[in-house]
Amino acid sequence: MHGPWRIGVDVGGTFTDVVCLGADGTTILAKAATTPDDQSRGVLDGLATLAAEMHLTLRELLGDTERLVHGTTVATNALLERRTARVGMLTTEGHRDIIEMREGLKPERYDLRLSPPAPLVPRRLRLPVRERLRAEGDVAVALDATSLAAAVAALREERVEAVAICLLHSWRDPSHERAARDAVRAAMPDAYVTLSSDVLPQIKEFERFSTTAVNAAVGPIVAGYLGRLEARLREAGLQAPLFVILSHGGVAPVAEAARLAAGTALSGPAGGVAAGLALARMGLGGDLVTFDVGGTSTDVALIAGGEAALGRGRVVGGERIALESLDIVTLGAGGGSIAHLGAGGMMRVGPRSAGAVPGPACYGAGGTEPAVTDANLVLGYLDAARFLGGRRSLDLAAAEAAVDRLAARLGLGRMDCAAGIHALANVAMADGIRIATVRRGVDPRGFTLLAFGGAAGLHASAVARDLGMRRIAVPLLAAGLSAWGMLQTDLRYEVSRSLVGAAGLPEEATLRGLFAELEAAARARLREWMPGDPAIRRSADMRYGEQVFEVGVPLDAVDWDQPGLPVALAEAFHARHEALFTYALRGEEVVLVTARVAAVGRLPSRPPQPVPARAEAAPAGTRRALVGGKMQDLPVYAFAALAPDQHIDGPAIVESSSTTVLLLPGDRARLDPRGWLEIEVPG
Repeated sequence: MHGPWRIGVDVGGTFTDVVCLGADGTTILAKAATTPDDQSRGVLDGLATLAAEMHLTLRELLGDTERLVHGTTVATNALLERRTARVGMLTTEGHRDIIEMREGLKPERYDLRLSPPAPLVPRRLRLPVRERLRAEGDVAVALDATSLAAAVAALREERVEAVAICLLHSWRDPSHERAARDAVRAAMPDAYVTLSSDVLPQIKEFERFSTTAVNAAVGPIVAGYLGRLEARLREAGLQAPLFVILSHGGVAPVAEAARLAAGTALSGPAGGVAAGLALARMGLGGDLVTFDVGGTSTDVALIAGGEAALGRGRVVGGERIALESLDIVTLGAGGGSIAHLGAGGMMRVGPRSAGAVPGPACYGAGGTEPAVTDANLVLGYLDAARFLGGRRSLDLAAAEAAVDRLAARLGLGRMDCAAGIHALANVAMADGIRIATVRRGVDPRGFTLLAFGGAAGLHASAVARDLGMRRIAVPLLAAGLSAWGMLQTDLRYEVSRSLVGAAGLPEEATLRGLFAELEAAARARLREWMPGDPAIRRSADMRYGEQVFEVGVPLDAVDWDQPGLPVALAEAFHARHEALFTYALRGEEVVLVTARVAAVGRLPSRPPQPVPARAEAAPAGTRRALVGGKMQDLPVYAFAALAPDQHIDGPAIVESSSTTVLLLPGDRARLDPRGWLEIEVPG
């Protein structure tokens, strides 16, 4: 293995995964404990561990690195924990309550006791400014300098750290917002300032205001973190570009991620989907359900026909983020999820997690409540002496004591309680997959379950059985697949513009001019990041004339060189509507609401090395584990020692230094030479 290296870093709830890809495709994974107080410390710890495993100094490793891609949960954690910056908002007089009124709908509309969500910006920090643009973009009321100065002075007095500027119809003309920005920067030069016309220049005030408020709330935190991380990496010897993976699955430079901090809300999980897309291109198959089980949560996404679904309007920590993002379902069920007594004395698992600190009881770091990992250890699925390849041991006695305390309250024996924890985690994970598939009109039984993350292999077979799925793939690099996936993605910059006013679709010249302007803007920005001509991806938000909500329509299949563009776009919308809802109304008027363009800069990829030819591996030993309701001695195979096309029949355990795969009775596994364990689940 030799450089130059490419390094992917994925910060999870419990571990920070660092993957190094050599020039010949050789891959090395290292892990370090996540440091929630400052994730950059865990990143440097992981890089130091990686360097030691490669027999290099950290400076030697980073000095010969040509690209470092990072996935972070800083924004996600800030929103979930409500540890955001102190935000003020400047908005058009009479519209300060838009983010509190939302869309007039409750998340759970039939819950009569549901309290209204607390707005991210309290009302006293949402200050009106006298100005008004009409929907057509002309000025109804000029920006009043006295009103603006008074509002800025009030925010300065309140010592806000960030200011969201959200004026009505600013997507038509951003001049008022830019003037307000200049006033804020003059009075508060250290404040993080963000404009709705920059963050989301399109119609629908609540989505635009909410997304901008989120950007302001997490912007100083993300920018501060990335600044510290980049400074530490440069000091340690990194000279190569540092990229951050964004929620849409593309990567961007640090400055762009800090500017559009709300776009990092799904930064970590996006790497797993990128890995699924890369494996699909390598021959795994185009229809996948990605199943990423980490220490804190499980992330599920759908890849159909080799494409991942994108959506807008994600809710993170109760806040709407209308930026384009991968359609990922996240649920609170992972290795660190805590089992406890719920309402009525019934056992529940999650969403509360032991996290990295103190972690499950078996980590010996002060945790006393039973987590899913504790149950898996008690059931015999994990080797207490060889966790993380022997770099860390697990405390079986502490896990047993934690399970025993819950078992006593339930009137169960130790093994029955542990089996119940494992089974409830499986049910929660299967329900998450149903949300990502069945609720979207997709039958998962024809898809392959791509299981990765440190804990997925212990649950994949049971979850697949529950869903009727017959094929599972567990990559050799399962525990670090999200970090590996970050190295398989490309630079991406997106621009959009709403087009409101005219009925139906615009004329051909107007359509071509609109998309040409967006393409020019996207190309210009991407060329600031890398030389060359980027690929262009076009899409549009469209609806029938009498509908309220739009449908995102990919337009890559449209022939832009042929005349009749309005007709082609209308047909693309009909086809998309029919695919989503089983019908199309071809006699109805079609309206284009927002045009979108993404410029994609292709980053050279490196295919991983195939599994080398070698003799079939015999079991490395046996382990007593609970399978099929009884304790059995299961053969244990070393994942890294398996030969290409070697078959293993369940029940059995296949383990590596960072993940364990549990094969249930009737399962038949085969190591694919391209680097994944393919499991056939009986019907």
